[in-house]
Amino acid sequence: MSEEPSEEEVLEEEEEQEEPEVLLAEKRYDEIDEILSKTMKIDKKREWSINDMLDVVFLNKRLGIPVFIALMWAVFQLVFTFGAPFQSLISDKIFGAWLPDLTNAVIPNKIVLSFLNNAVFNGVGTVLSFIPIIFLLFLVLAILEDCGYMARAAFVMDKAMYKLGLHGKSFIPLISGFGCNIPGVMACRTIGSEKDRKLTILVNPLISCGARMVIYTFIAGAIFPAEMVGTVIFSIVFLGVALAIAMAVLFRHTLFKGSPSAFMMELPRYAIPTAKASILHMWERGKWFIYKAGTIIFGIVVLVWFLQVLPWGPTQGGTVIENSYIAMIGHFLQPSVEIFGWDWKTAVALFFGFMAKETVVATMETLGQTADVLPTIMTPLSAYALLAFSLIYVPCVACMATIWREMSLKWMFFAIAYLMILAGLISLVIIGIGHFLLGMPIHV
Repeated sequence: MSEEPSEEEVLEEEEEQEEPEVLLAEKRYDEIDEILSKTMKIDKKREWSINDMLDVVFLNKRLGIPVFIALMWAVFQLVFTFGAPFQSLISDKIFGAWLPDLTNAVIPNKIVLSFLNNAVFNGVGTVLSFIPIIFLLFLVLAILEDCGYMARAAFVMDKAMYKLGLHGKSFIPLISGFGCNIPGVMACRTIGSEKDRKLTILVNPLISCGARMVIYTFIAGAIFPAEMVGTVIFSIVFLGVALAIAMAVLFRHTLFKGSPSAFMMELPRYAIPTAKASILHMWERGKWFIYKAGTIIFGIVVLVWFLQVLPWGPTQGGTVIENSYIAMIGHFLQPSVEIFGWDWKTAVALFFGFMAKETVVATMETLGQTADVLPTIMTPLSAYALLAFSLIYVPCVACMATIWREMSLKWMFFAIAYLMILAGLISLVIIGIGHFLLGMPIHV
């Protein structure tokens, strides 16, 4: 009979299997522990602090990741449960009733009324109505960062991300992408390894930014029951994270071969966030949402409105929409989206979404695809596929320009190509599973 290996031999074998960078980090901490044991007197009878008790849960190798996922689900449920009533108030009461009634009473010109009602109130107004939800999401994320939890989430995710080919520091830029992908891409500058930096930049657009949250909330809120909206949106956000990890694994084994460098970080103590700091962080992330609504989105909505009412009809109120210039563009694009169960208006909205993601909602509203109309033209299956497509396909022009600046023009076009292909494939998979395997309808 062969002798069983001793405990020392087992430990040596495990060490040999460890990655050199991980082993080096562990040896450094062993050395630190040895120095501390000789220079510090530790009271073993001391009571555990709240910091210690929280870390037992949040840093646990088995509980840490499930707790993080559950906490993120709770964040989205909280945000959309408390934010939805305020969003409805702004959308339905202010931009949907009070302002149109006021303008209809004082402005006789049909062209001006069409512009105000369809472009400004329906288009830009609908986007602005999501301010309570977006700002509440940014506020909750700011609180999680300021209290010290996000640093621990990065620590817990490091080992799993390392095995999948992502650098531990990639977690911070990816989390930053929830606010906006542009600072998320720029935050990759903190990653020392050039391969790790480029890989993280390429997968960052798969993280759901605040602009995409507008699309998710609008479509999910119109199609799915109210109690399911938070879960549906969380599933799309989680899909983005899963795809980012999957593409990182693929790129690690193809474009950027090699192991990621080791990751070391100092965990801050837990702290009670101050209202001032959290509100400032929320405002820094959210102000760009308001800025874009008043500039880029407004400009695109005006363009869509003009294309919708041109060529001018005999009534001076524009032409029938099916005969308009925007319909010509839409019917040209429609064959590319018919398989998903979407019409030409949705194709136009996605097309203009290249400029800014919020424009998808603004364009749909301007073309008459309001929250009341969507259930009559989309099924839950085609709507969910649209959510997935909106998540994946090319981010806004500003984000693409940032990738160009941080990498190169070649990599920017590569990102556009792979994201468009991936968006089509994932949407087809969703349609295929729902329609052919589960028997769900694509068309109303």
